[in-house]
Amino acid sequence: MGITDVAAALLSALLHAGWNAAVKANRNPAQAMTAQMLLGAVLVVPALLWSGLPDPAAWIWILASTLMNVLTISALLRAYELGGFGLVYPVMRAVAVLLVVPMAAVLTGEKFGPAALAGIIVIALSLAVLSLDAARNQAVTLKALGWTLAAGVGTAAYIMCDAQGVRASGNPWAYGFVVSITNAAAMCWRQRRQGPPWRQLNGQWFATLPIAMASMASYLLILWVWSHAPIAPAAALRDTSSIFAILIAVVWLKEPFTRTRIVAVLMAAVAIPLLRLG
Repeated sequence: MGITDVAAALLSALLHAGWNAAVKANRNPAQAMTAQMLLGAVLVVPALLWSGLPDPAAWIWILASTLMNVLTISALLRAYELGGFGLVYPVMRAVAVLLVVPMAAVLTGEKFGPAALAGIIVIALSLAVLSLDAARNQAVTLKALGWTLAAGVGTAAYIMCDAQGVRASGNPWAYGFVVSITNAAAMCWRQRRQGPPWRQLNGQWFATLPIAMASMASYLLILWVWSHAPIAPAAALRDTSSIFAILIAVVWLKEPFTRTRIVAVLMAAVAIPLLRLG
């Protein structure tokens, strides 16, 4: 991975942590999730005039990614209802990191050097450390753990769909714009009992517009990286979003910077050059 790829994946991680925390903090996470996806789709429709549509070979991956994304969001929202953000988010991302490695090897033939593999494992372990730290302060139910694991499996699945789809599309921007629109349509269908799409935006315009912009930028950045860089190391770097979530909580929310959190941050910092060298 080039230094530009590493920087783009890390910026994607920072944006991803920010918008996920904002959705969790909203008084109605499901509505906030739908609203930000709708606004994101509205923002990218004009951009399709510039990018055009992706290659026909990418459409099967677009459909698969959309299905996996809706299933993942459904599991994630249910997990958020049953467990805290500090527990659910890092566990989900750790599961995804560990699953993407064998999936990328089997589906795309990716091979990793010892340094890259070590970096991926270190990031997964740093996420596990964060989740154990969060688990100490709350009861962890089997239902919460089950939905979190389901969200992790779904995340790994749509990562692989997107990584292969963006390479087949011929244009990462066109692929990202179309998937954003199909995801929004699928989410509106999921939330159909709550009323038509415009009702999902009721009272959410100003709160979710910056979330939508952060989500879109995060997604397009990682798609650009996946269009040419190794899938698993890039996905692992993006999953340092949990580390960024901790730093955001410490700096802006004045949460304590515990020894466990310091260890997790240092582990992630060590993993970054390993992935770069690998």
